[in-house]
Amino acid sequence: MNREEWVRAFCEQIGVEPPTGEEAEALLKLAATAAHSSERPAAPLACWAAGRSGIPAADLHEIAERIAPPAP
Repeated sequence: MNREEWVRAFCEQIGVEPPTGEEAEALLKLAATAAHSSERPAAPLACWAAGRSGIPAADLHEIAERIAPPAP
C-alpha cells in the first residue's frame, strides 16, 4: 500500500475527503519545516493543529516558515 492509498483509506474510515495533491504537498512541506526547525515530533503535532485550524493548506507552510529560526 502506498502513501496515497493509505491516506485515502484512513480518510474514508474517519469520514473526511482525502487531501488533493496540492494540499498533500503543502502539508508535507509544513511537516518538513516543523521537523527541521524544531524537534521531529513537532511535525505530526503541527499537522494536527493545521487540520483543526481551518486554514487552507497552501497558507500553512508560509506561516510555519515565519516562525522557523533563520538558517545558520
